[in-house]
Amino acid sequence: MKRLSEERTKTLFEKLAKYIGPNVKLLIERPDGIYCFREQKDRVYYISEKILKLAETLPPNQLISAGTCFGKFTKSNKFRLHITALSYLAPYAQCKVWLKPSAEQQFLYGNHVSKAGLGRISENTEKYQGVLVYSMSDLPLGFGVAARSTAECKHADPLAPVCFHQADIGEYIRSEEDLL
Repeated sequence: MKRLSEERTKTLFEKLAKYIGPNVKLLIERPDGIYCFREQKDRVYYISEKILKLAETLPPNQLISAGTCFGKFTKSNKFRLHITALSYLAPYAQCKVWLKPSAEQQFLYGNHVSKAGLGRISENTEKYQGVLVYSMSDLPLGFGVAARSTAECKHADPLAPVCFHQADIGEYIRSEEDLL
């Protein structure tokens, strides 16, 4: 596993900041130790430095992965978050969207969230802001991008999209082999 280049580190942190804002530093400097991001075959892994030192003792060709896969870099060098990062991003989310129970299944099938399925939205959510999507019982379901600001959502048509789908926990079943 190798360190990320400066360009890729910047791209990763910009993507994370889109969802959790300045709380990105809380991912690195945690009370239970220091964590870091490492890259292997265009995938970015979030790993404790203690575990990283143990993983470095193995030959690179025998190590499939270590840590939690946060996402991967595309061929155009953009970063795409995987659903495996959800449990780490959820506690630090600044903008959230809560879905009505009737809209949860549609979101988990990969569809965008319409205003009719919107239960609540965080105040001061801006248009195209990264949001974490929750059920009404505060269970993180995935993440997306706000299609409208909080103010625009109040006056939107019931079928108008308010959140574009990015990733959801249904991907564990739909794309099981790609999440490694």
